[in-house]
Amino acid sequence: MNTGLVILFIAIALVVGAVGGFFLAKKTFENQLEKNPPVNEDMLRMMMSQMGQKPSEKKIRQMMQNMKAQNTNKKK
Repeated sequence: MNTGLVILFIAIALVVGAVGGFFLAKKTFENQLEKNPPVNEDMLRMMMSQMGQKPSEKKIRQMMQNMKAQNTNKKK
C-alpha cells in the first residue's frame, strides 16, 4: 500500500473521531443539564419553603452568592 494513502486514512480517521467525539460530548453534556439543572433563585425559594423557612430576598441572595463563591473556588 502506498505511504500517502496510509497517511490519508489516518488523517480521515482522526477527523471523523474528533467530530464524533464532539457530538458525543455535546449530547452527554445536554443530558446532564437536563437531569441536573443548575440551581436558581426559584429553586432555593421552593427548598426553603419546604423546610419550613420563610424565604426572604436577603437569604436567597446570600445563598446564591455563597454558591457562586464555592463554584469559583472549586475551579481554581
